[in-house]
Amino acid sequence: MKKVKINKKILARESKIKDFRGDLKIIPLGGLGEIGKNCTVLEYEENGRRSIIILDLGLKFPEEDTPGIDYIIPNVSYLIDKKEDILGIFFAHGHYDHIGAIPYLIEKLGYPPLYAAPLTKGIIMKRQVEFKGLKELEIIEVSDGSEIMVGPFTLNFIHMNHNIPDSLAIKINIGGRDIFYSGDFKFDPNPLNDKPVDIGRLEQIGTEGIDLLMVDSTGAEEIGHSISESEIYENLDFIFKKAKGRIIAATFSSLLNRIQQIISLSEKYNRKIIIQGYSMKSNIEIARQLRYLKIDKKTIIDIKHMAEYPDNQITILATGAQGESNAALMKIASGEHKYINIKSGDTIIFSSSVIPGNERSVQIVKDEFYRRGAQVFHYKLMDIHAGGHGQQEDLEELIRLLRPRFFMPIHGYYSMLIAAADLAISLGIKKSNIIIAENGWIVHLDKDRIWREKKTVPSNYILVDGLGVGDVGEVVLRDRQLLSKDGIFVIIVVVDSATGKVKGSPDIISRGFIYLKESKEFLKEARKRTINIVEQITLANRRIDIDFIKNNLRDRIGEFLFFKTKRRPMVLPVVIRI
Repeated sequence: MKKVKINKKILARESKIKDFRGDLKIIPLGGLGEIGKNCTVLEYEENGRRSIIILDLGLKFPEEDTPGIDYIIPNVSYLIDKKEDILGIFFAHGHYDHIGAIPYLIEKLGYPPLYAAPLTKGIIMKRQVEFKGLKELEIIEVSDGSEIMVGPFTLNFIHMNHNIPDSLAIKINIGGRDIFYSGDFKFDPNPLNDKPVDIGRLEQIGTEGIDLLMVDSTGAEEIGHSISESEIYENLDFIFKKAKGRIIAATFSSLLNRIQQIISLSEKYNRKIIIQGYSMKSNIEIARQLRYLKIDKKTIIDIKHMAEYPDNQITILATGAQGESNAALMKIASGEHKYINIKSGDTIIFSSSVIPGNERSVQIVKDEFYRRGAQVFHYKLMDIHAGGHGQQEDLEELIRLLRPRFFMPIHGYYSMLIAAADLAISLGIKKSNIIIAENGWIVHLDKDRIWREKKTVPSNYILVDGLGVGDVGEVVLRDRQLLSKDGIFVIIVVVDSATGKVKGSPDIISRGFIYLKESKEFLKEARKRTINIVEQITLANRRIDIDFIKNNLRDRIGEFLFFKTKRRPMVLPVVIRI
């Protein structure tokens, strides 16, 4: 890719200060200090009139500290009493970390119009159908070169490379300010199933003047330039050429550029494709309808017809590259799949990087394939996956092209935001013109400075668990963490209402704490202490206060258990009065 060389002194100079009008607030509700849940609010007020737009409305997948949770979504409580002022929600692309929270939050936001590229729109609409009882969405299509005016905002859309088609950056003009929101991006001079970024257009935008660059920082800690998809294609081609049996390729269902490569190579080597995984089938169908995937209608076959073809004419395209327990790949690896059993000679391709936290699950799946005699390829063995996020040289290139006065790294862990900021400083942007924000901050962009208010807006996690949205709070989550760590200890004690004495021996149920059959002496002492605690209370007070008894049992038995085991299980006393 042609480099645009700009002297650092030129980059460092202050561009002509514009006539900024009104008050602009930039409020990130997600995506800072984390991966996913991307959502940023732009709130503008002039002459007493408030106007709001939202950039992305994504979700985040659960982590180790959120057991039992399906998704994590942004807290939009700040916007609830301002929903009449929301002019629209604008999307960078169709990944769930940018669009996934729509079904959960769109009603709370008053159903504002959505602005999305055709593929992004298709994925949004397909997912919305799965949520019954919601109103039909108003989605306005945008594309590379579109200009949209909503209230005081003027938005221009610029094609960027990512690992899903229809990825866009957004240039926003508001109150004399020009803001460039990069979305997720990388520079690829030879992309497959896509066109390269128009470098000349970005350079022109930089010449016209960008006041604030809000840039994707996910790859900011990675040295060098992101790998081109053409290089990935060549390496995958090598694997396909050498494979003697079936090929089972696993990748993200949303990574449509990689899916196109596997389809093209399967057709090149006369292989039929079997698709496994609901999300994979759904995204491929949407992309085919919109002509974002080129595929012969005879290439894809039903799995029931797999036996009609020799192994060297079969490619299985599956979900589950992150080791998800219910995904197709895990079922194949564990031998639980109805139609697919691993054979010696099968080739397994993991064409995705491992999301932090999934390392062990992915390793388990890989080991199962090795045990069954398959040959396994993954991104650490050879370059068969390229991330969708620009690395240091990509970020440097974008900064050089746009020459912003102010800089705000977004989309990444805090260390990634710092790394992006360091790059900006090295290219001549003043440290005072850079803000490293956190979710919930209220950031102001004035003509001569970027600054934050002392107060913040709510930005805590909203947890989605089944049909419940936000009903799993900190207390419930803490209980789940405790249960997953130290287990549960249930004590059932029956008290004679006439005498206050305990009848019989208390029952004890333990789950995830100790194995009862091997702890007879320990349990005998726990029962004895339970009887003593209860009768001390009932005989001293000459009445039975069940809540008081339960609280004492919970605290004092909890102390006993910790003294004996150095564990803190959840203690649940059950007191029955007869």
